[in-house]
Amino acid sequence: MFEKLNKRRRELGMSLLALSKRSGVSMPTVARILSGAQPAASFANVAAVAYALGMEVGIRQTRRAASFREQQAKHKAERLVGMVQGTSGLEEQGLNDDALRDMKRRTVHELLAGSSRRLWDD
Repeated sequence: MFEKLNKRRRELGMSLLALSKRSGVSMPTVARILSGAQPAASFANVAAVAYALGMEVGIRQTRRAASFREQQAKHKAERLVGMVQGTSGLEEQGLNDDALRDMKRRTVHELLAGSSRRLWDD
């Protein structure tokens, strides 16, 4: 993305100073954004630079919401069941593989059926 912004700037023949003034973003920040040296640049700054170049920054969905929620539930279930397994192991009452799989499956189901807060909180 940063390369596209810089390519557009060069196509327009716009200096860094002009781009800085048009975008309202400091010249050092513009230079870092266009060089790719600031990959964690704020969205607002990147969007302002893009707009000043006659471009826009888009946001697109990469996964369906249900699939993303299920992935989160599986990750959280792994952590929770891992803690139970660790505790059980310390007490020499470790669970067998079938019991662990069943516990993870039930935990995923409970996380998806319950409140969103439980699903997303750490």
